[in-house]
Amino acid sequence: MKTYRLWIDDAVCWGCQTCEVACKQENDIPIGLKIIKVKEVEPADLDAHRGDYTFHVAFCQHCEDAPCATACPVEAIERRPDGIVILDSEKCTGCQACIEACPYDAITFDAEKNIAMKCNLCVHRIEQGLVPACADNICPAHCIYFELG
Repeated sequence: MKTYRLWIDDAVCWGCQTCEVACKQENDIPIGLKIIKVKEVEPADLDAHRGDYTFHVAFCQHCEDAPCATACPVEAIERRPDGIVILDSEKCTGCQACIEACPYDAITFDAEKNIAMKCNLCVHRIEQGLVPACADNICPAHCIYFELG
C-alpha cells in the first residue's frame, strides 16, 4: 500500500507564508482561518539560527495513531490505509474535541459553519497524480517536501 508524507524543513523556512496562501486558495479556506500556519518563534540558540528569529510551520502530521480521530465522538476523522488523516465535514458536529486532542495545533474551527477543519494533504490532488498545493513547487525556500513512502 502506498503511504504519503509531507515534511517541512523549518531550518530553511524564511516565513514568507506562501504555503498558507496556496492552501487557502486550493481549499477555499475562509478569511482568518488557516490549516497550515507559519509561526515566528524565538530560537533556543541564537548562534544556530538566522539572527533573532526562526519559523515553524504547523500542519497536520497525519499521525499513525491520530489522537484527533480517537477524540472525535462521531468518528468524523479517520486515517486512510495510505496514511492520510481525513476529516469529514459532513459528519463533524463542531464539538472541537479534535482541536484539543491535536498535539500539533493543526486543526482550526470554522465558527460560521460550526465545523473543524484540518489538512487533508489535498487528497483531491493526490488522487489526480498531483502533490499537495503547498508542496507543488510553490515554496520559494524549497523547504516543503511531499513523499510517497
